[in-house]
Amino acid sequence: MAVDLNTRQLRYFVALAEELHFTKAAARLFIAQQSLSTQIRQLEDRVGAQLLRRTTRRVELTSAGEAFLAEARTALAAFDRAVNAAESVQRSETGTLSLGFMVSAALELTAPILSEFSRRYPQVNIDLHEYDYSDPTVGLATDAVDIGFVRPPLEGPELRYEELLSEPRVLCVSAAHPLAERDSISVAEVLALEESMIAPRCPDAAWTDFWMLAEYRSGPPTDVAFQTGTLLEELEMIALGRPCVMVTALAVERYAPWSGVRFIPITDLSRSVVTVAWRPDRETDLVRAFVETALDVRDRETEIVRMIESREMTVG
Repeated sequence: MAVDLNTRQLRYFVALAEELHFTKAAARLFIAQQSLSTQIRQLEDRVGAQLLRRTTRRVELTSAGEAFLAEARTALAAFDRAVNAAESVQRSETGTLSLGFMVSAALELTAPILSEFSRRYPQVNIDLHEYDYSDPTVGLATDAVDIGFVRPPLEGPELRYEELLSEPRVLCVSAAHPLAERDSISVAEVLALEESMIAPRCPDAAWTDFWMLAEYRSGPPTDVAFQTGTLLEELEMIALGRPCVMVTALAVERYAPWSGVRFIPITDLSRSVVTVAWRPDRETDLVRAFVETALDVRDRETEIVRMIESREMTVG
């Protein structure tokens, strides 16, 4: 007769059979004692036999429980061998995954994501490709890369995104600017500035509009002072004291600190989202593996994400 059991119930039973004490077994399994009792009762119901004899003072195996314990250990050992075999094959996969990114990539999550992916797939080579403002899809639009760290919004092609984190947008001004010592600024104040804005030299209208605050403007279009192709060009323009400002992500203060430039958080502005993105028509096993790895690292490195999102990361 086939009985529908799961490995969790088997592991719970083996732990209890070895401890013969509900409290100790629950502590060993890092679960509540009540949850353990419930799982054991369900196991006995499915097996159709009493496996444990309980009294107020002790727990002991029945004859059926002793027979079940031996086979449960055998089944768990076989299951673990199967998992290890599958992981071994997976780790032996070879190939190349091309990753596109712009300056700062996935911020402080970049290194742990790449490190974890290399640990899981040591035979896979990761080719890194940095892009400037001419392609904010970081090669995904032209199918030049398999996957990328991008910041939406973006125009076509169709991409799939998984969010890793978000961070504030900031206003960049020269150190000599009257606002240079401000701790924060509002969108209305930014729009009221007399200086023109620096615009990215970029063919993607949605991405450009996001950084030029187009959605917040009801009057004339933005007065553009200069167009630049890279972040460093923008920072140099600001540092030289040209009559211009720009909007960028807060992480720039850490990743590209620039003498003569000040970064002022814009308090009531939507945040910039950092994502891992790929083309659904080019999705492969390696792409799915990288996405899964990135999300696992995001969920593991909660303190790094919290510090980035709450502006606590420091320059250095």
